[in-house]
Amino acid sequence: MIDGFALMSYAPVIEPFRAANRLSGKALYVWKHYSPTGSPASASNGISFAVDSAIAGMEATDILFVCAGGNPSQFRDATTLQALRRAARFGTTVAGVSGGPFILARAGLLDGVQCTIHWEHEEAFLETFDRPRLERGLFVIDGNRVTCAGGIAGLDLAVVLIARDHGAELADKVSDWYIQTEQRQAGRSQRHSIIQRYRVTHSGLVKVLATMEARVVEPLGRDELAVVAGVSVRQLDRLFRQYLGSSIARHAQALKLELAYKLLVETTSSVAEISAASGFASQSHFSRSFTKKFGVNPTDARAAQKLSIARSMISVRSQ
Repeated sequence: MIDGFALMSYAPVIEPFRAANRLSGKALYVWKHYSPTGSPASASNGISFAVDSAIAGMEATDILFVCAGGNPSQFRDATTLQALRRAARFGTTVAGVSGGPFILARAGLLDGVQCTIHWEHEEAFLETFDRPRLERGLFVIDGNRVTCAGGIAGLDLAVVLIARDHGAELADKVSDWYIQTEQRQAGRSQRHSIIQRYRVTHSGLVKVLATMEARVVEPLGRDELAVVAGVSVRQLDRLFRQYLGSSIARHAQALKLELAYKLLVETTSSVAEISAASGFASQSHFSRSFTKKFGVNPTDARAAQKLSIARSMISVRSQ
């Protein structure tokens, strides 16, 4: 568990294994916790977790889960990355949860591997790595690499792993234990649909909003968006005002600034590089727009978001 990990990402992964033990009446799983130095790991809400040892002293294990949140792009502890590579080399399945896939990729363990990551870290991940094959589902199992978007998706993943190890009947009991009435498939979307997020019912506007999110850096013009919606430009303007209380241009600008903010706090790219990567024509325009929206200039925003991160991990061993 890397300092700053979310309890909501940690608990859904580990608790189903505990439930499997209780419901089966057997010690099917045992687990230990590790951190880079052996010091307690701190969750995002400030709760500290004692660990069994430093990651360098990890015992043989079947699965090593790397739990991370906050700003995983800043984690570069050489000892931990080496330990992950060593574990993978000796046959351990290495899993990343929430921001954990970022650390696996940093260790070179996701090269050519299908994987996923929490949507909050997606843009920074794509900006930093080009060899992993990123998907946008809840979790991905690709051989001895496992990645999970975090949050309650950890429960969906754990149930699948328990079914694989000890059968569907026990997995169903674990699912029932946690009142999981639907076991979501790996490829399910991490986020609510456009309709749910924007409270939009007009089908043409839904298509336009999806298109704008997919083309933040190279947006379509108003005329092209109107064609996507199947309406006139004037009608599209009215739809934006009616449903979003905004104009097409302001919404496009907001999407670019949200992308820029993610890249600013989750990558080491320069302000100039982020300005270009977010689709702004000039750095000065970017800085003015950013400051107006967030009340702080890009450089100060980055400084305010820097975190001091010490990471922890969880290992689970199937008996």
